[in-house]
Amino acid sequence: MPSTTTTTLCDLPDVILSTISSLVTDSRARNSLSLVSHKFLALERSTRSHLTLRGNARDLHLLPGCFRSISHLDLSFLSPWGHSLLTSLPVDHHHLLALRLHICFPSTTTLTVYSRSPTSLELLLPQWPRIRHVKLIRWHQRPSQIPLGGDFVPIFEHCGLLESLDLSAFYHWTEDLPPVLHRYADVAARLTRLDILTASFTEGYKSSEIVDITKACPNLRDFRVACTFDPRYFEFVGDETLSTVSTNCPKLTLLHMVDTASLASPRTVPGSEAGDAAVTAATLMEVFSALPHLEELVLDVGKNVKLSGVALEALNTKCKKLRALKLGQFQGVCSATDWGKLDGVALCGGLLSLSLKNAGDLSDMGLIAIGKGCCKLSKFEIQGCENVTVKGLRTMVSLLRKTLTDVRISCCKNLDATASLKAVEPISDRIKKLHIDCVWSSSEEEGRERVETSEANDVNDDDDDDDDDGDDYERSQKRCKYSSDDVNGFCSEDRVWEKLEYLSLWISVGEFLTPLPLTGLDDCPNLEEIRIKIEGDCRGRRRPSEPELGLSCLALYPKLSKMQLDCGDTIGFALTAPPMQMDLSLWERFFLTGIGNLSLSELDYWPPQDRDVNQRSLSLPGAGLLQECLTLRKLFIHGTAHEHFMNFLLRIPNLRDVQLREDYYPAPENDMSTEMRVGSCSRFEDQLNSRIIID
Repeated sequence: MPSTTTTTLCDLPDVILSTISSLVTDSRARNSLSLVSHKFLALERSTRSHLTLRGNARDLHLLPGCFRSISHLDLSFLSPWGHSLLTSLPVDHHHLLALRLHICFPSTTTLTVYSRSPTSLELLLPQWPRIRHVKLIRWHQRPSQIPLGGDFVPIFEHCGLLESLDLSAFYHWTEDLPPVLHRYADVAARLTRLDILTASFTEGYKSSEIVDITKACPNLRDFRVACTFDPRYFEFVGDETLSTVSTNCPKLTLLHMVDTASLASPRTVPGSEAGDAAVTAATLMEVFSALPHLEELVLDVGKNVKLSGVALEALNTKCKKLRALKLGQFQGVCSATDWGKLDGVALCGGLLSLSLKNAGDLSDMGLIAIGKGCCKLSKFEIQGCENVTVKGLRTMVSLLRKTLTDVRISCCKNLDATASLKAVEPISDRIKKLHIDCVWSSSEEEGRERVETSEANDVNDDDDDDDDDGDDYERSQKRCKYSSDDVNGFCSEDRVWEKLEYLSLWISVGEFLTPLPLTGLDDCPNLEEIRIKIEGDCRGRRRPSEPELGLSCLALYPKLSKMQLDCGDTIGFALTAPPMQMDLSLWERFFLTGIGNLSLSELDYWPPQDRDVNQRSLSLPGAGLLQECLTLRKLFIHGTAHEHFMNFLLRIPNLRDVQLREDYYPAPENDMSTEMRVGSCSRFEDQLNSRIIID
């Protein structure tokens, strides 16, 4: 008699089930897994290692005690965002809250926290003496009453096993860190990772400070620092500093040194008057020789490094483990003067990722040589290279067709939107991530107007209503016309971006997004996430000729569910604008009109700003348009907002997570009476959490 028993997933050994459960990273998927059975619940809880706490800090006493295997705990997103973790509680409850966190998460070894002052750290860190990794976040100004190094003393005092310190999003004074490292020399010597590549710096670390830091931390394997390479500044970074870093930290596998000017203005393309850095090819060769374990290198100098090709050739022999390389303003990276012989960075055949920024003398021949020599590249970024054309980049992409899946093209004079898409067309069926600048040629602008006129005529012409096939054919011919000058006569109608999952776009203020589908980027069946960066000065601009940016055109991407709409570098008048100009509320209406037509589940939005009053605030038109996104589950506004504007968002039926994050420097010190305060945030969150959500 045959057996009627069936084998299910639950019959697998617990060891295998635990491995499967640990490989599930999506939070909602893990939550669903825990609902299957008591056994799966226990497996999910025992294998969950990362947890980011949301909700209000005043409710931390309600924390469940079932996540006892958590090793990576993030407290930086608790509401109200940007305030001290313990401000919402009575003073006599502070120690009890810290003890409660220890009881709920006893296995914590990695901690991320928003630290306005050292008080929170002094209470939290003693609860986890085995902490090895700490990340601090602060976008507010450093309080002047804190003594020198006071922000870091609790870390080095209570974390004797510290291995990693991340200050990349923590505003501090550069003179704070070196004295603490010398005071706690034993802990500093144990550090293997130090990230002081702080984006909010204006001048960065001085050369003497970098020397002191690397001398105190000789075992560093990962070192990232914001500094100044400009020889006109006092204690700039030059040959001597680079040599000292490589001598003091010979075990480095990752080194990032970025000029603060590049951090402040990442899209700046310097002219011939940019000047030279005090970095020579001979010193670079010495540095590479002293760092044989290097796997990732970023040198964004901000000044010209001439004749760098000879030094880059040494990378292939001196740093054989190098897999990722980013160079900013290096000249002569690949001259390609001899077609039969590779030179410069083209000799680094082991690279998987390469980024070239403001390489003014890089030509098409140089790109082709890189495509031949760096045959393993999966990621390539090119920025500010004005001599590169579509033919050279397309040839390089063709050479790398089997490996290249991530391409970023920006600030290249000869590579507008259409040219960029033509260049990456050979990998249209493989590419997963893409960035282009939405710079439209004059023919595209005329084409956009023709298409709009044609569509208007189609609506008004009743005789054409039943001829859908004719309309499709006409649109196809128009798309082909925009690509008529394509290489090999390629027609954009045949272009399917089958594996494209992430798209990043840059667009100037006053331009429109509507020509995007007409350039050949209209068929992306698996595009899930898009980032749009809008940048420019609205002041002095007249009202745009069209009422909207054109977000509605993104509705043709069926799987698009996540968007980052960044207007943070859009500058205008927050208050009354001069005659014939628009204030930021009207510009915000222009940017957001049509967003309700998209089926988004997650949205990060950076409102435009008025730098004169340091205000980035959601306006009334912006709030009204955001409430039309009926499918949203998560909404993060990187700015401020009036409380009654936020109440508009309660009309979104399944909205689960909303937060205001002032994650820009300097974040407003004191909430204005008309904007969201601690009490306002709490009231809004109470209303949000009291609603019934279907799933």
